[in-house]
Amino acid sequence: MTGYVKLEDVWKIFEEKKKKTEVLRGLNLDIEKGEFVVVLGPSGEGKTTILRIISGLLRQDKGHVYLRGELVDDVPPKDRNVAMVPQNYALYPFMSVYDNIAFPLKVQHTPKEEIRKKVLQVTQMLRIDNLLERKPSELSGGQMQRVAIARALVKGADIILMDEPLSNLDAQVRVMAREELKQLHRELRTTIIYVTHDQTEALSLATKVAVLHEGVIQAYGDPMEVYKRPTNAWVGSFLGNPPMNIIKGEVDSDSIIIENYRLGIPKDYKDLVKSGEKVLVGIRPEDMEIDNNGVLEGTVQMVEDLGAYSVIHVKINESMVRVLEKSLSRRERGEKIKISVDVNKMVLFDALTEKNLLLQQREKVKKN
Repeated sequence: MTGYVKLEDVWKIFEEKKKKTEVLRGLNLDIEKGEFVVVLGPSGEGKTTILRIISGLLRQDKGHVYLRGELVDDVPPKDRNVAMVPQNYALYPFMSVYDNIAFPLKVQHTPKEEIRKKVLQVTQMLRIDNLLERKPSELSGGQMQRVAIARALVKGADIILMDEPLSNLDAQVRVMAREELKQLHRELRTTIIYVTHDQTEALSLATKVAVLHEGVIQAYGDPMEVYKRPTNAWVGSFLGNPPMNIIKGEVDSDSIIIENYRLGIPKDYKDLVKSGEKVLVGIRPEDMEIDNNGVLEGTVQMVEDLGAYSVIHVKINESMVRVLEKSLSRRERGEKIKISVDVNKMVLFDALTEKNLLLQQREKVKKN
């Protein structure tokens, strides 16, 4: 069954000075009604392009777009009933909050009384009906966000596209605005598609996160599931701050050897690997602990003190890893330390395809 918003094998190629750039390369994304999906990826990966294609402002070169179960490839933007909340909220500075929200209805020549009724309805729902006479310069970041959303809702749009709307806010305000946005989504159950390169935003806001890289969705699902069990080594090394440690290893009987040290095989992978097989071992920094009884031995190369905890950069033979430690003790460059690992939280990737071996096995089963 087609989702509420669906991109099917979508390609977008930009050409500049006879040079072609494939921004989206057969991208697939299926979003159900009422979900809050965050498209996460590095800058320049095509996140905004996805929003523009969904809204109809940009035409895909190949593939199809479905909204509410209907094919909309040839439907103009004004008829898609989709609203965009841009990065800067695009509020008119000399207009009041009321006039900013009412503007789309005025353009449609909606009767004044109907405009007033709709504006009051959405502003009461968003708890900004006491701000109607203010100008944007008199609003906080969170209030401006609500005004931009109210302008989207007043048109009757039930799909809202948000293009990094919190990126211009101060860190403290951003935290509050994130919480407000989560609460709004709980209340409205509107379908929201939100793009960002900020991992904290993605993990804290999304009901589902879609990780975009090289023109395709590399991982899609529950944020913590994607975090704990990344689909491939790139997703593991991208998602997380600090990111997952990826170390070359080799299976030997019931152990994995990394940098001449033996670790156990995670229970979920025991039936998927065989002796002599080369793998990539993914270990989250929080799943490693500086421990005098630890199996791994290394040398401290750098310490990042971040308040509540420190990121300890450790060289283990030829590999560099990051370890999280509560900032109670001081580590010095050159210090020799031992590290223990929570083996069952490790993730194993195929050394050639770099896919999570669990995912690779499921794909094989499906094909058969």
